Amino acid sequence: MRTVGLSLGLALLCLLRAEAENFGAAGLDTSKIAGKWHIIALASDSEGYLQKKDELKMAMASIAVLREGDLKVSFAILTPEGCKKRELIYKETGVPGEYYSSEGGKRTARVVDTDGKTYAVIFVSRVKDGKTLHMLRLYSRTQQVSPKITALFKKLAREKSFTDEMITMLPSQEECSLDEA
Repeated sequence: MRTVGLSLGLALLCLLRAEAENFGAAGLDTSKIAGKWHIIALASDSEGYLQKKDELKMAMASIAVLREGDLKVSFAILTPEGCKKRELIYKETGVPGEYYSSEGGKRTARVVDTDGKTYAVIFVSRVKDGKTLHMLRLYSRTQQVSPKITALFKKLAREKSFTDEMITMLPSQEECSLDEA
């Protein structure tokens, strides 16, 4: 669960990368990624994720843009031990829309696709103990996405070499939210 939890915050940061790609060199409109998100689906090559993916449920995340341009990412994850809340600060890398955090392993994040309003697909690379793990996440402002967005996520996951066994659509849950964590 810790691996998944630490990765969730970073995945949100990838949203900024897509903003950079979608809105050009003029810069990011970080107001579009600020706020609450639901983590709807995951794909990962992490052994820990693959062993526990059937136990996972939808998580909540929130992004706040700090004055320095860094991001404060908060998330709430339902674990067997209860609702866990975590906050991390991510720093700009110097590449527009790219952020990193070195807590628990070096992570970089990049948005693969987003409309900047309702969904984002985020690719994360994490290096821990000399091993690189890859994760793809689907974020949504609501607990459901259209079949078109679900199909897009699965297509993008396959393009990133994730197999169907590595992809999970997360069931919703009401027990754990950012407000209650």
